[in-house]
Amino acid sequence: MRSTQVVGYSRRRTLLRAAPAACLAPLLLLAGCTTPPAGRPDAAVWTGRLSLHVDSQPAQTFAALFELRGAPGAGELVLTSPIGSTLGVLSWKPGEALLRDGSRVQRYDSIDLLAERVTGAALPVDALFRWLAGEPAEVPGWRADLRQAAAGRLQAVRESPPPTADLRVVFEPRQAVP
Repeated sequence: MRSTQVVGYSRRRTLLRAAPAACLAPLLLLAGCTTPPAGRPDAAVWTGRLSLHVDSQPAQTFAALFELRGAPGAGELVLTSPIGSTLGVLSWKPGEALLRDGSRVQRYDSIDLLAERVTGAALPVDALFRWLAGEPAEVPGWRADLRQAAAGRLQAVRESPPPTADLRVVFEPRQAVP
């Protein structure tokens, strides 16, 4: 039996949708949290849509619009439905990551732990920022295809450890943080 959760696309903010609705508090990266300081050279903003398929039992698929701002050390991910409803907001800074889903807030020690708990698969958040910038980043068990990154598309597949995961992102080019 295959469980599928799909959220449409929106031109507003989006992010990854968590496995069970109870875990969704954003997908990954929630509103109302830390915004990186202006003028930081490593701070950036990406918008677009993403999907994640995890070959767990049952299989899980998440899709949403997203706005990702910040850097691996501190940032925010807002996930939005096709009609513009905020699905969740993930925010992080050193030593803390928050997932907001409506009035509920979940706290984690790191963005990596939050991402794994929400999606059921460990996601390389640090590498994701480099991949979005079209830069290679080696992550054990992951294979990233950056051939279309300049055109705003990337795919990253986690082959090990199980469950396998397939992350696909369509995004607008990087913008400087105002």
